[in-house]
Amino acid sequence: MASTKLNDLATTFQNLHRPGKPVILANVYDGASASAVAPLESCSAVATASYAVAKAAGVEDDDLTLDQNLAAVRVVAKVVARHGNKPLTADFQDGYGDRLVEAVTSIVEAGVVGINIEDCDKETQRMMPADVAAGRVSLVMKTARDLGVPNFVVNARCDTLVRGGEMDEVIARGEKYLEAGATTVFVWGGSRRGVSRAEVERMTEAFDGRLSVSYKWSHDGLSIKELAEIGVARISVGPRIQMFAMEEVAKRAEELLKQGDV
Repeated sequence: MASTKLNDLATTFQNLHRPGKPVILANVYDGASASAVAPLESCSAVATASYAVAKAAGVEDDDLTLDQNLAAVRVVAKVVARHGNKPLTADFQDGYGDRLVEAVTSIVEAGVVGINIEDCDKETQRMMPADVAAGRVSLVMKTARDLGVPNFVVNARCDTLVRGGEMDEVIARGEKYLEAGATTVFVWGGSRRGVSRAEVERMTEAFDGRLSVSYKWSHDGLSIKELAEIGVARISVGPRIQMFAMEEVAKRAEELLKQGDV
């Protein structure tokens, strides 16, 4: 795809990040899930989730390689291109160390206009210094600009809370990531801890609405409406759609297989 058209898609995606009227992403992980989500009229953009991509590849999230992630993203990109060519963003974990430029170049060449990038080093399982993580956001943006996509969308993930850190550090890090060129900051509290309403409200105010959150999809979590009213700009679901799908697969398979018990 020509860089001008790709940057137009990036601009479209960037403009979908509206505080108070957030872009909602039903994360996919392979060609089949992309084929189900991308054609939906209500789908304005498509996003992958690395945890789900890893499960589909038969490995754990921490073991997902750059090549495996790229292979999945390329398949998803082809499917998305066949269904209206909506903006596509890819979850690329910590950016794969010193292969960050290679990773960004590869996904842009595949037609991707956004990326999730984390501030916890995948190899050491330690938080990167804030300036290092912000520098990697800057490098992503420079690489995208050099490829003709200056409006590339970075969703900078902060793992401070899930690593036991404090909200003051989250805000300090998030501000650095936004200054470095990120469109939004995604704060991951973990599947157990989560992020409270008060924390979402504080971060939304601190980041001027440029906050990305994970929708818990349960009775005790904030609803889409509540998150929008607080003023977030982006909502995603990570691997939850895959989890729902696999539960249904197991249920149907068991119903079938039990019919052999005669």
